Amino acid sequence: MPRVNEGDLDWKETERGEIRFRRKQLGEAAGGEGIGCSLYELPAGAKSWPYHYHTANEEALYVLAGEATLRHDGETHAIEAGDYVAFAADESGAHRVVNEGDEPVRYLALSTMREPDVTVYPDAGTFGVYAGSPPGGREERSLEGYYEIDGDVDYWEM
Repeated sequence: MPRVNEGDLDWKETERGEIRFRRKQLGEAAGGEGIGCSLYELPAGAKSWPYHYHTANEEALYVLAGEATLRHDGETHAIEAGDYVAFAADESGAHRVVNEGDEPVRYLALSTMREPDVTVYPDAGTFGVYAGSPPGGREERSLEGYYEIDGDVDYWEM
């Protein structure tokens, strides 16, 4: 049984405008393949990944400390320590965590690690495609890219 203690892992920081968080990839560090698990810390005033949903992967989060706002399936909800939320692998699973408070929020994010996957970003009108390694996976991908939803190409005109 591979065991990892989060205290032994370094934080990886992501900062892109309003998106700001720290992350420790626990599942990867423990050798997990079918289930991903990351510890997130979202500072005051920050937002997590852009509002999105996956078409092949279920996700869930469990709030460990603090309070945040969860945008989920087009609605907003207050979440706090002890809350668990599951996100379906379809449009109804669209989500984003926002920390509007003055204290950091810590939560675990869990995910199935299926590929291929298409991740849809409704606010941006875009989607991402991942083949060869799922979102959050570390293997080399055979196909990966981000595209506009309205960027259709006629099959017979290729």
